[in-house]
Amino acid sequence: MTGGLPTGRGRVAISAVLAAMTLVVLDAGIVNVALPNLARALQAAPAEAVLIVTAYQTALVMALLPCAALGERFGDRRVFSSGVALFTVASAACALSPSLPWLLAARFVQGLGGAAVMALGIALLRVCVPSSKLGAAIGWNALTVALASAAAPSLGAVILSVAEWPWLWAINLPIGVAALLAGRALPRSEGTGTRLDLRSIGLNGLVFGGLVVGAERLPTAPGQALSLLAGSALGLAALVLRELPKTAPLIPLDLLRGRAFRLSVIASVCCFTGQAAALVALPFYLQHGLGQTPLTAGLYMTPWPLCVALTATLAGRLADRVSTTRLCAMGGGCLALGLAAAALAPLRADPGLLVPITVLCGLGFGLFQTPNNRNMFLAAPLSRSGAAGGLQATARLTGQTAGALVMTLLFSLTSTMAAPRIGLGIGAVMALLAGLVSLLRLPEGRPPPRPDFARRR
Repeated sequence: MTGGLPTGRGRVAISAVLAAMTLVVLDAGIVNVALPNLARALQAAPAEAVLIVTAYQTALVMALLPCAALGERFGDRRVFSSGVALFTVASAACALSPSLPWLLAARFVQGLGGAAVMALGIALLRVCVPSSKLGAAIGWNALTVALASAAAPSLGAVILSVAEWPWLWAINLPIGVAALLAGRALPRSEGTGTRLDLRSIGLNGLVFGGLVVGAERLPTAPGQALSLLAGSALGLAALVLRELPKTAPLIPLDLLRGRAFRLSVIASVCCFTGQAAALVALPFYLQHGLGQTPLTAGLYMTPWPLCVALTATLAGRLADRVSTTRLCAMGGGCLALGLAAAALAPLRADPGLLVPITVLCGLGFGLFQTPNNRNMFLAAPLSRSGAAGGLQATARLTGQTAGALVMTLLFSLTSTMAAPRIGLGIGAVMALLAGLVSLLRLPEGRPPPRPDFARRR
């Protein structure tokens, strides 16, 4: 076998990455269903309870690119393992929280640890498997993320039905410890020892923190939100100017100069924007427009993540054998077709039509995501895998934030009945745009410098 780890050690190393990724993704969704319980238990208003979700997301998006830079300086394995340890300790602090401020602080620290996992997970998978199996490895990661996302709300409901709310985080402890132990099989890297620019890290925090908090506050405090978003834009301009002369910048401008990498990032933002807008719009459409109960609405949406999970592994294997440009274009097209059908189909007469529509959406997203991520990583040198992973996760979170912001604006400007169908239409346009942007990549869909990566390995 050329490249990668020996089979036995490789399996243990891969399981460490996937277990840690499961923890981070589960914690992003498991809390949503528990917010009313947490508000009552901690004597907090509903709006204050939402901060439990916001604190985690804010820390996550603020720390992704700095964690990638830390991985390059100190070694991916060391920073990844430190992130898992920090996440596990913070989970214990969440479970033991006596008050809302304590819980918010613990959730913020959790997000910092989770950022290290999300930024460096695929970079570590890249050195655990040979280059010929990178698509399959990314497919395993996509399968893990899809299953964890789908299971999070149900798992949270099950835990609350048999135990108190602290167990939402206590269950992380054994998984975190297991991931730490398995992480000893991950390959060591010494890191470059490059100097960290603390001012750039601070600017990065202001940019992404302002973006997330501004988007969250737009419905309730538009003036303050617009100020935060404007400050975020100015901070981004200052950060780009500061990082532009560097050979390994915090924001990977060096990688973005490459056409294949840049197009993959743009396509990812577009696709996640469309998906996020649709996933916010569909529950409102089902419950308010079609008169479904929350339970039946959830059942109608279940085929989406399940089909993403099933398609991700298949797409990963296909991506190692056929043109990923065509796969991404097909995926974006299928997702766009599904979302357009959801917006235009006469679902009031037969809501059951939504089942094949959500199946098509899941197939399309799964077919797009894995090949696009593979393109992104193979377009980056091995030494910049951490930076590529940080930007890949940042693109996803940026798209998700933009999709949620689109729906927030639609609900503010139109009626509850009209906004979901308009949002689904906008989601279809963004998914189609993701497929069209993918077609602008190299004809064969495979970046040419792969032999150089083998020499670096």
